[in-house]
Amino acid sequence: MNWLMKSEPSECSIDDLVAAPAQTVPWVGVRNHQARNFMRDAMAIGDGVLFYHSSCAEPGIAGIAEVASAAYPDATQFDPRSPYFDAKSPATAPRWLNVDVRLLRKTRLLPLAQMRTAPTLAAMQVLRRGNRLSITPVTAEEWMAVLALLDHR
Repeated sequence: MNWLMKSEPSECSIDDLVAAPAQTVPWVGVRNHQARNFMRDAMAIGDGVLFYHSSCAEPGIAGIAEVASAAYPDATQFDPRSPYFDAKSPATAPRWLNVDVRLLRKTRLLPLAQMRTAPTLAAMQVLRRGNRLSITPVTAEEWMAVLALLDHR
C-alpha cells in the first residue's frame, strides 16, 4: 500500500528528513482519528510514502519515503510542553500513535498546481475539495502517475 503524508515544512521538511539520523523521523502530532487509524490498522513497514509539504508558499510532493516502523504511542501526547499534548490521553491507554518514516529519495517539488492538471490524478484524495487529512491512501495507479510526473519535468 502507498500513502501521502503531509507535513508543514516549518515542522518537518524533506530537508529535515535528509538530515535526520538514519534519514528517519517519527511522524508525530497526528491528531485526527481517521489518520491515526490508517497508521494503526492499514500501514505496514515498507509501504511507500509521498512526502508532501503543506501549509506553505508552494505545497506539493517533495520526496519519496517509506514506512519504517509499526505504529507506536506518540510521546508528544504526554509532554505538557508539546503543542501536541493531550491531557485526556492516559499513558496506560494512549490515544495517539505515530510511525517512523524513512527517506528513499528527495525529489524536485511536484507542486499541487501541477498535480491538479494531471488527468491520472483526478481522483486522488489530496486533490479533493475540503480534504484536510494529513495521511491519505494512494492507489497504485496514482503512485505510478506521481513517479512519472516527477521523472518528467
